[in-house]
Amino acid sequence: QVQLVESGGGLVQAGGSLRLSCAASGRILSGYAMGWFRQAPGKERQFVATANWIWSGGNTNYADSVKGRFTISRDNAKNTVFLQMNSLKPEDTAVYYCAVGRFGSRVDQYDYWGQGTQVTVSS
Repeated sequence: QVQLVESGGGLVQAGGSLRLSCAASGRILSGYAMGWFRQAPGKERQFVATANWIWSGGNTNYADSVKGRFTISRDNAKNTVFLQMNSLKPEDTAVYYCAVGRFGSRVDQYDYWGQGTQVTVSS
């Protein structure tokens, strides 16, 4: 079993920055991607960013809405993934979830999920 624990969410003004962290524990299979999704009230969970295992190429992928503003990074030795969020907008307000699974942008490609951390951006 894999456990994921997110941290770093909070309230920030538009234009500000936050850094989310996700620590994974348990049996992590090599080659798995670690990613971030978000879900706003009344909306479906949507892809934000993902980072492949370094030995699988170390590739990253971002949703168009966050490209140039968000950066995903991994500390493979610590099974931790980070999401640096800059130039935040009110529309970035959501619960952010960390996930482990196959490299991709679909919810069903990920097998394990954290409990989420709230990010609120005020205008």
